[in-house]
Amino acid sequence: MPNTPAPDPATLARQILDAEAAAIAAIPLDDAVFARAVELIAGRCHTGTSSPGGSLVVSGLGKSGLIGQKLSATFASTGTPSHFLHPAEAMHGDLGRVRASDVVLLLSYSGNTDEVVALAAILKQDRVPTIALVGPSGSDLQRLCDLTLRVGDVEEACPNRLAPTASTTATLALGDALALAVSERRAFSPEDFHRVHPGGGLGRQLMPITEALRFTCGAEGNLPAFHQTTTLGEAFRVAAETATRAGVRRAGALIAVDDEGRLSGIFTDGDLRRLLSEKPGSDLLAIPLHEVMTRAPSTLNQQNNVRDAVRIMREKRIDEIPVIDEARKPLGMIDVQDLVALKVIEN
Repeated sequence: MPNTPAPDPATLARQILDAEAAAIAAIPLDDAVFARAVELIAGRCHTGTSSPGGSLVVSGLGKSGLIGQKLSATFASTGTPSHFLHPAEAMHGDLGRVRASDVVLLLSYSGNTDEVVALAAILKQDRVPTIALVGPSGSDLQRLCDLTLRVGDVEEACPNRLAPTASTTATLALGDALALAVSERRAFSPEDFHRVHPGGGLGRQLMPITEALRFTCGAEGNLPAFHQTTTLGEAFRVAAETATRAGVRRAGALIAVDDEGRLSGIFTDGDLRRLLSEKPGSDLLAIPLHEVMTRAPSTLNQQNNVRDAVRIMREKRIDEIPVIDEARKPLGMIDVQDLVALKVIEN
């Protein structure tokens, strides 16, 4: 019998993606069991205040073990203390990593992986709460664990229907759903996320905007706030002198304030270039700020973070954003080059 021609790579890729998406869509989620799993993890796995809380210990072997390591990292990064435990190493001393206050999440698609089942049996004897994440029902692991989450009977996406593909994708998706549901149950905030992600692009985007300011107003600042009646010539002269004394480059915009010191507008270097092209030969330096400034510009406040600045600059296509306090008095200004330096936006 002649062999069936193999599909071209792009067609095969679409078939695999469709199969994996279908596996996720077909997960038989038991709402009540899922809710109990969320409550179990959220109630026991925390940093604690008066008494130390437990951790979520994740264990699995082979491909399930690799998925388990990723899930443990996801739990940890979203506010649930977690670490991975290799089921074979657990039998050779690493069981000491598990405490009575912990919860253990055990991964095995078949639910009958010897090492994982043996670990579940010991944990049951020690009365450590366990959650199984398996495929079909009726497995040894399901019988031993307190709660069971299932991804169902999954047909693998690989052409031979053998390599763990769709099953691991479904396991990862259900595990992510569990991690994020626990995080939501704990009211894990962007500020909490920044606390556990101080480095990297995510951490920098969640940095409070006031910590990212290079141009600051006030007596000790390097960015003057000019009354809106100040002429352009005087404002540019003072701004340049202030920047020179502070040892920084001049900001790309002038800040204008009203009689009460509240932000009334900004005038950017781009505004100056446009003004020069529109009024060549005019005595531009004698024009007061209030006649040419942008009134009611986009602003940020003390509650905003760097991510908010990135969003506004992209949406408004602007390069400078004043930062103000509750009384609308300027605290400083964030510049697009500050975000480039933080590596949260491309030059």
